[in-house]
Amino acid sequence: MVAIAAAAVGTPVLAQSAAADAAWTAPRAGDWIVNGRVTDVFSQADDAITTAAGADSGLHVDVGDSVMPTLGFTYFLTDHLAVEAILGATQHEIRAQGGTTDVAVHETWVLPPVVTLQYRPLTEGRFSPYVGAGVNYMVFFDGKDKNAFKVKLDDGFGYALQAGADIGVKGPWSLNVDVKKVWFNTDADINDGALKSDVNLDPWVVSVGFGRKF
Repeated sequence: MVAIAAAAVGTPVLAQSAAADAAWTAPRAGDWIVNGRVTDVFSQADDAITTAAGADSGLHVDVGDSVMPTLGFTYFLTDHLAVEAILGATQHEIRAQGGTTDVAVHETWVLPPVVTLQYRPLTEGRFSPYVGAGVNYMVFFDGKDKNAFKVKLDDGFGYALQAGADIGVKGPWSLNVDVKKVWFNTDADINDGALKSDVNLDPWVVSVGFGRKF
């Protein structure tokens, strides 16, 4: 009787352990993947700063990069199509550069949620690559002016392309590598319009992290 009872108790435990150790499989329709990532957001903006009349000031914009944690939520509409939304905020320093000038003018937080529709060609195995396209909305908040400059940045919509892969590790866990290119333009108003810049931020969003399938 003791042996039978032990077997009865042990069987579900062994089953759960086996499930946890099972090989990761590509997600299917109705599944979720939640990814926790470390993300580097960097812009190659180098746009001219002009006067209110449009004359070249000899300065250009430089936007610093930012490394922050982000979350990604992916829902599978079908075995091959999924929708992903990313959440996170990054902080960037904006500088005016040119000639012998290199001065910080503003520091701002950016909330850049991106929603993409992904195509995933593989439905078997531990490797699930994808490509995607979608939209984003840039929100600038908690900005701090520096060195007697006053800067205003316009929020707005942009669009994005994406490529990446989920690589199965163990059970429901996977490694995620993701790269997005975002196209976004903002108008920078400096010192109440005395200076201005039409800034093509167009950041790269490069991420690596771990995900869990549900």
